[in-house]
Formats: sequence, C-alpha cells, structure tokens
Amino acid sequence: MMKWFEKVTLLLAVGIWGNASFANAQQVSVAADGSGQFRTIQAAIASLPDHAAQQRVITIKNGTYREQVFIDGKDHITLRGQSEKGTVLTFALARDAYRCAGNTDDWGVATLNLRNSPDITLENLTIVNSYGFDAQGDVTIDCPTEATGKKTISKTGHQMALRTFPGATRIIARKCTFRALGGDTVSPWDTEAGMYYFKDCTMEGGVDFYCPRGWAYAENVRFICHNKSAAIWHDGSGNKDSKTVLKNCSFEGDDQFKLGRYHRESQFYLIGCKFPQNMADADIYHATSGPGTPAWGRRVYYSGSQRKGGNFAWMKDNLASAEGAPTAKQITAAWTFGGRWNPEGKGSAVATKAPVVTDSIAEKMLVYQRSIGGWPKAVGEVKVDYDAKLTAAKRASTLADANRKDATIDNNATTREIKYLISAFKRTNNPAYRTAAENGIRYLLKMQLKSGGFPQFYPDSSNYRGQITYNDNAMVRALWLLKAVAEQEKDYALIDFALVPQAKAAVQRGIGCILKTQYVQNGKLTAWCAQHDRRTLQPIKARAFEVASLSGMETVGILEFLMAVENPTPEIKRAIEAGVAWLDAVKMPGYAMKNIEDPAQPTGRDRIVVPEAGSTLWARFYDLETNKPIYVGRDGVKHAQLADIENERRAGYVYASNWPAKLLATEYPKWQKKWENGKSGL
Repeated sequence: MMKWFEKVTLLLAVGIWGNASFANAQQVSVAADGSGQFRTIQAAIASLPDHAAQQRVITIKNGTYREQVFIDGKDHITLRGQSEKGTVLTFALARDAYRCAGNTDDWGVATLNLRNSPDITLENLTIVNSYGFDAQGDVTIDCPTEATGKKTISKTGHQMALRTFPGATRIIARKCTFRALGGDTVSPWDTEAGMYYFKDCTMEGGVDFYCPRGWAYAENVRFICHNKSAAIWHDGSGNKDSKTVLKNCSFEGDDQFKLGRYHRESQFYLIGCKFPQNMADADIYHATSGPGTPAWGRRVYYSGSQRKGGNFAWMKDNLASAEGAPTAKQITAAWTFGGRWNPEGKGSAVATKAPVVTDSIAEKMLVYQRSIGGWPKAVGEVKVDYDAKLTAAKRASTLADANRKDATIDNNATTREIKYLISAFKRTNNPAYRTAAENGIRYLLKMQLKSGGFPQFYPDSSNYRGQITYNDNAMVRALWLLKAVAEQEKDYALIDFALVPQAKAAVQRGIGCILKTQYVQNGKLTAWCAQHDRRTLQPIKARAFEVASLSGMETVGILEFLMAVENPTPEIKRAIEAGVAWLDAVKMPGYAMKNIEDPAQPTGRDRIVVPEAGSTLWARFYDLETNKPIYVGRDGVKHAQLADIENERRAGYVYASNWPAKLLATEYPKWQKKWENGKSGL
C-alpha cells in the first residue's frame, strides 16, 4: 500500500503529465534539470506500486541529486544511472548527530536507505555521505541521550552511504561508487537472510567501511581505507554458512591501515586480492570488544593474494582448511550464497531458483494453512496431527478446503505453526516457510478486534467464538508472539520488516483491552474472566460449564504478560498489583487436587480435592460478586463443591490447580523489586 506522501507525489505527477500510465510501466526516468518524468529519485520511487513480479527500472540522468533516498516496502526496483561518475546521489549526515536528534535506530541515517525491499539493483551510480568531507573538524552538539547532554561529533565517525535493514535482501550493485570519510560506508545488515552482490565497484571510508551481515560477494571491487583499525568487517552469526567473499579485489589506504576485523561469528574468503605495500602487517582479527571467542572458530581464508613488496606470512593460501575445502575456482557468487541465489544467472539480474530444502512437518503445515492465513486446531472432529502420515488424497482434499472458516488461536493453533515455520525457514532457507509464517502473523493482525482483544476464531464469529477470549491463554499467546515480532526477537528478525510496526501497534491495543476488561467489583479492580463481550467488555459465558466468572488460571497468564512490559505505565502497574492481590485473597490454603483410579466411575478415574498441609489450590472459576469458588457441569448449574458435578467433567476438565503459585512466590516479587520506585497505590 502506498504511503500518503507517495500518493501525493503520484497525484502531482499525474497533474503534470496528464495521466498516470507511466507509474505502472516498467521504466520511469529522473533528471535534475526537469527533462525526465521526475526531478528527484525519491519521487520516482514513490510513483511505483509496492510489488511487482519483475524489475522496474528507474533511469537517472547525469547530475547531482542532493537528497536522501528511501526504499521501504517495495521490491524489484533498479536504480540505473547514466554513468557511474556522472550520476551522483549525495547527502551529509553523521550517525551520531542523527541519534542525538532522538532517532532510536539507524533508519534514515544513510544517503540510500533500504528496508523490507528485496531484489533492489543499483547500477552506474555514485552514492556519497559527504559529512566527513564537508566538515571542518569535530563539533560538539546538544545530545539528550548522553548523560552530559552533549556529544562530540567526529568528522571521521560513522557515516553511511548505503544502509539496509532486515527484509532488504538479494541486493545487487554494479559499477557503483560508495564514498564516506567515516566508518560503515556500506552497511547491508540482515544477519539472518541478507544476500548482497557487488561487482566492479569502488568503496571508500573509515573503520569497517564495508561491513555486511549475512552473505556477501564482492568481485573486482576497489577498497580505499581512511582508518588504521580495519577496512572490512563481517557478521555471520545468523547462520554458520554465512560468509563474505572478496574476489579479485584491490586495497589501498592510509599508511599502516589494517585489513579487517570481526566482533561476532564471521567467515572471510579473499581470493586473488591485491594489497598495497603500505598496509599493516596484521591479519584479519577478532576485536576485543566482541562477545567472546567465536563458537565456530576463526574462519579467515586466502588464495592467490598478492602484496606489493612481498606477501606477509598470514597471506598464504589456506583454502584447504575451510569447510569442504573449496578451490579458488569453485568460489563463485552462486557458491557464496549456497544455492539460495545466483545473481549471475543467465539472462537475469536477480535470483535464479535455488535447490529447495524441505522440512516434513513444515510441509504439512503449508497444506493445512487456510487461505485467510491461520490454521485450524481440528478438521471436523479430527484433531490436526502433524506427526501423522498425510496421504496424497488427504493432501489434495485439505488443500481444496483452504477456504474453510475454521482458523483459530485456540489450543495453540496458528501461533504454534508460525513459530515452527520461522524456525524451519532459518534451518532450510526455504522461502515458502517464511511466507507462510508471515501470512500467519497477518492473520493475527487481521483478527484483532476494534477493542484490541482477540476472538477465539476468525472469521467464524458464531456463538462465543467471536468474543474476546482469554480462555486457555489464547489471546495472551497471540500477544506474546506479536511482541516477539515487534521486538524482532531471535528468529523473528527474519520476517517482513513491514510487520514490525503493525505488531507494535497490535500489542499496544491488546494491552489497552486487557486494562479495560479487568473486572471491577464493588469499585475495586480484581481479575479477568475467560471470555469478555467484544462490545461491552463485560464477562460472558462460553460453553455451558464455562459461565461468566473470574478466572484463577487465565488471570495468571495475563499478569505474566503485563509484567513483561518494559517501563510499565501507572495503569499497568495498578492492574498487576490488583490482580496479584486478588489471587492472594482467593487462594485455598491447605488443599490439593488428586487424580485417582476409581473403577466405579463412568470414566474409571476421578479428581478430588483433599486436605494437604503446605499445599494451596486456586479454583478455575470464581463467582463475580462473592469471589467464592464455583464448579459447573454441563447443565450450567453452579455448585460449591467439585464433587457435586458429573464425573465426566471432574475427570476431563481442570477445575482447580496451583497456577498462580510461581507468579506469587517468585515472578511478582522480582517484578516488584524492578519497579519498586513506581508503585501505583491501590
């Protein structure tokens, strides 16, 4: 979907040109002198739809374009300059200054910024961050993020010409120059899935000025270093196979510049590279500020290196010691990317299909995924079992039934599949698994109610299925997963970055719903019900034995989620304190639940509540007004004792347990200590 400013740009272009047909064409033009369809590169990018099946080419005439460029959430775009030296994109910005201005990450710190935008190609361009070249010297600026309120900005500090975020993968640069005086000039950063290809380019900068994360291949690239610490850098911590390959590249720079370093897991291959006489006698090294000794060991390999004036000892050929012992001839772009991508494929500037690695469980999950994005917990009365054999006939019938309206978050459905598929994608790099997981996340976002709550099923809203469902922690599980997406935790850094702000907003709406649904009893906040009305937010019944009541189980899951919120508001603190106080008030000390064999019962077993010193029980359901435990069978009648309801329910449903014990004993005191200076007061 176009952003509002892109729509404005497009409307302006339509007014100038009389129609918008060019916006959907495969090529648009930019010229600073007005002889093209657009005067700025950003306007041309904004005119294009977000997605396409093939490359859209933006041709850029020679000229100097003094602008920052952002490609965010768009794919298959080529920026093609008229000539490498004549088409110049330039902007001046120090990263430290940008951060002092209140920006919490690096989005917007570079001259060219890419995010969630795969298959971007750059050709015949010079891209410059001119801050260091323009600055007269170091300057001190106001900086609220610093303890002193001030920060000195160095003319050789971090200055990025190209910066990519997660989701911007399969990036190609041919015949391009990237220049800055400071560090991190070229920063393609997607540790988990990034793949980058540079051919016949020039890169210039300070420390770590070429610093890819993930997989990177550079051939016939000229590196110019203006810092003695290190020219190149790599982060391969996302995958043991990640690597940076530099083939037939040349280096030059200030006297005694060091070749490179790494702070995390990494893997370097330098094949047929040429080094100057004035470089330092220092091999690529592990920086002491790194997190410790790399688990995968030191992996730095050379072949055919030549230094003017004679090679240093560490430049000797050692490819035989690399995993798989590849030869220099075998080390190509396709080899670098491990078959995931071949940017040099015949007739294509982008990906050729890689060998597909599959996971048997993930493959079954793809079959069961509904067209809306979620998964069922059962089909009819048959529970979905991913360990069971899936026959060809069953596979075909399940795929044909993709429009069935049985997707749900009940019994771990959908959240379970999303978690597994993300993990499977990391193991296999099979894009179908990431796509399915992303569609599952979109399903969660789509099903969220206006109140911020989550129903048990979507789109089926019949009976109680469309109500806000805390039952069995359904809503809380969805919020935990979205929180992981929002914070890009671990494997969730792999997903479409466009989902991150959506997930953040969804989590905030969910927290708002939790606060609004906390039950007020005689003017006092207490706990939560298993189900709440989607409109009135009041407790309601679900099945006959799940009457409107306060929950001794679901309240625990809700409180645990609220306690994970960083910098909790006074409202959140008040909700937690009230919920904990209620759980403490309704506990049943001196009792325990026992499972027993009883042949006289219809089920052959039973559950009973017995006195037991040192044990404490909580009921699943409490009366909304009296806070007394209630036990309800399939007749919907409230009873004061578990023994008063039918055996089928006693043995088949957990009416009492010790769910809050850990929360009250350890989790809440730990949270309370962390936020003890911000007590809300009840």
